Amino acid sequence: MCGASAVQSGDQTVSHTTLTLLQGTVDLLILRALQQGPAHGYAVSRWVRERTDGVLSMEDAALYQGLHRLEDKGWIASEWGLSENNRRAKYYELTTRGRRQLRSEVSVWKQYAEAVFKVLETA
Repeated sequence: MCGASAVQSGDQTVSHTTLTLLQGTVDLLILRALQQGPAHGYAVSRWVRERTDGVLSMEDAALYQGLHRLEDKGWIASEWGLSENNRRAKYYELTTRGRRQLRSEVSVWKQYAEAVFKVLETA
């Protein structure tokens, strides 16, 4: 779920935590990134990293497995196009079913997060 490393800086030790994303979380983040509009895989990954100030990042394998899984479910569609640097890239976009699924997953995720926070606050 998470790994931690420590970096020595002068007389202080700074802890850095990297989070490993669960499959359902990867799917949710991909859907949310594509809500902004069509994007290729690298742009999806960059959007997540930027939005979370580098706390969350997706490994390429998890990202592309997620994109294929969501496409198989009919939640996203893809087509080939040219990237910003004129390279051929596959662009993904939300379908109507994907938008509906995103709304549902956001609702479930918020309930889940609220429940976890309740447990943490009582600890």
